[in-house]
Amino acid sequence: MTIGWLIRDTFLQSLASRIFWILLAVSVLCISVCATLEIHGDVPLVGEKTDFLPRHAQEAQDSEKVKTSGVTVLAGELTLAFGTIRLPLARDARGAAHFLELVLAGGVADTVGLLLTLIWTAGFLPGFLDGRGISVLLAKPAPRWLLLVGKFTGVLAFVAFHAVLFVGGTWLAIGARTGIWERAYWWSVPILLLHFAIFFSFSLLLAVCTRSTIVSVFGSIVFWFLCWGMNFGRHALLAETYGRSDAKFSDSAVRLVDAGYWILPKPADLGMLLYDSLEAADSFGQIAAFRIVRSHGDFHPLLAIVASLAFMAFTLVASSRQFATADY
Repeated sequence: MTIGWLIRDTFLQSLASRIFWILLAVSVLCISVCATLEIHGDVPLVGEKTDFLPRHAQEAQDSEKVKTSGVTVLAGELTLAFGTIRLPLARDARGAAHFLELVLAGGVADTVGLLLTLIWTAGFLPGFLDGRGISVLLAKPAPRWLLLVGKFTGVLAFVAFHAVLFVGGTWLAIGARTGIWERAYWWSVPILLLHFAIFFSFSLLLAVCTRSTIVSVFGSIVFWFLCWGMNFGRHALLAETYGRSDAKFSDSAVRLVDAGYWILPKPADLGMLLYDSLEAADSFGQIAAFRIVRSHGDFHPLLAIVASLAFMAFTLVASSRQFATADY
């Protein structure tokens, strides 16, 4: 009952702070743009072995040569916002719809959207922990750790609601316009929620320790970039050492970076997991270091998730202990 009421309180707080309406406006805008999707001049391609040329290729200018070569030339385009945005088709209609979903999931939701959501929700906790408001809850028989977990769950429920709205709305809009329903697109919801939960737990720890919105906002964003840098640095370091006898880095340096990699959350690995889940290899290349590490078997998505969840559990326990001893 306590967790249920705190989830309800979080949604009411989001309405009062206008954050609910901001995220709703972003989702409605993206859904509306997807609802204007049109594909012109689509040429269906049968199978992955079919040869084709982009429409701007030099060979495409010689129509006779094209006819005799047996090569299919794509001359269509994808348009959005009633023709305001025009993109030449790199593949067929299915590839175009898939490309748009990858941009929405990987660019809008998992990168820009994640950071903005961390910023906008960071103020929920300092406001919740304000002495004038928390004193009423502390007078109740519920233990303090349950209050903290309930608020954390409430924020996750709030983000999950908007993630489902964004992904579901854009998925329906793209499917209705093209007749193409990519079920893999839905993998972006749990991966995005997991990504957010891990870093929001650190924001929770900052809020309990400082009760400052500014510290929670900037601390969580700086920590995300720090973790991404450690994650990328570890993969780049390993990529440099494969097959080289003249190693530029000592064994102790490699072990130190590897230890930092396993201790801290792994946003880049979660991005690679999203890349794999959405089958993005046909539309986007991967960073060379990530590709090399993967080819040598040093990318372990399951272990990366478990280690990141362990960090989240640690920060939640530390936050609960700090909150239990705080004076109000």
